[in-house]
Parts: sequence; structure tokens; C-alpha cells
Amino acid sequence: MAVKIRLSRAGSKKRPYYHIVIADARAPRDGSFIERIGAYNPMLPKDSDERVKLDVERARHWLSVGAKPTDRVARFLDAADVLKREARNNPNKAKPGKKAQERLEEKAQAEADAKEATADPKDEAPAEEKAAE
Repeated sequence: MAVKIRLSRAGSKKRPYYHIVIADARAPRDGSFIERIGAYNPMLPKDSDERVKLDVERARHWLSVGAKPTDRVARFLDAADVLKREARNNPNKAKPGKKAQERLEEKAQAEADAKEATADPKDEAPAEEKAAE
């Protein structure tokens, strides 16, 4: 049986509250679970001690028997020094989309064309003559 450490949503509409649970990977998000090991309240400020409550010993136990945490839970476990989470890097995330890149290329091409049009051919001719001398 594949076991996950994940969040199960509770709370009312627009007031989320999550339980950190151990559940079968095939079970629904808010469905049956094996054990509840903590809670997460995203409505509290980030520096609040009550934002994430976690039973560290039970988390260590479940990790030792092969439970896999989700990304968000892995962040909590990393903050509690239970699990080392590798830093992720997505260099393409900051790049604009395909159409935006095309618009930028068109704009750069238009600017280059405008620059060429403003260059006066009379100014270039004397420079060529001076180079020939």
C-alpha cells in the first residue's frame, strides 16, 4: 500500500484549514486516513507558532516505514528539521510566454528598422570617401 503524508482540507468556504494526515495514496483528499499528525492554518501570519502544528515523532516514524510527503508537507518537515528538502530551480518560470516573446522580437525588429531609416545616407558617404583616401 502506497502511503502519503499530505494535507486534508477542513474549514469553511474561503477560510481554509488543513489537517496533516497519513493516508493511502488512492484515498480521496478529504476521505479516510490512517492517522492525523498535525494541522496547518494558512490564515495565520507566517511567523506565528500556531500556523503549523506537527507531531515530529510520528512524522519520523511514518517516513521510516516508507511514507512519501507531498511538496507542501515536505516544506513543513524541512522547517522542523525532520526531512531535508532539495531546493527547486525553474529558470524558465520567469521567461515570458511564446506570444509575448514573438511580440518582443517584432518590437525589436521595428526599432532596428526605424534606426536604419533615420540614418542619413549622406552622412555615410563622406566617411567612406575619407576611408578610401
